[in-house]
Amino acid sequence: MIETASWLRRIVALLVDWFACMLVAVLLVETGALPGNPNGFFTLGLFVVESTLLTALMGGSFGKLATRLRVVRMDGSGRPPDLLRSLLRSVLICLVIPPLVFRPDGRGLHDMLAGSATVELGKNRAGSGTGSGSEG
Repeated sequence: MIETASWLRRIVALLVDWFACMLVAVLLVETGALPGNPNGFFTLGLFVVESTLLTALMGGSFGKLATRLRVVRMDGSGRPPDLLRSLLRSVLICLVIPPLVFRPDGRGLHDMLAGSATVELGKNRAGSGTGSGSEG
């Protein structure tokens, strides 16, 4: 069984992601690269893109990696979710309600539907990173 990360660390990771996306949005608007207000949907769109790409490529968004968390598949491989599952997961997080509906093991609806779990970087590594399928 995979031990999921604490909700406090996940919230801190989400805040780091959101502030990083807001900073990028402000910089893009101030430099004239994009017109309009950097708040709202533009920041949300940046969050979806950043979270999706980094989760699929590196196992976690900027905020998750900064707080030493990562997202892994529940198939026991220890690998990050693929691009489509990462996109599904990111969009569900933006809907707010799916992360608030969770199982006793700490996996939110967004993780259940994407077949993933958020774990601490060093904890579930042994056995799960080998591809042996010993966890599941």
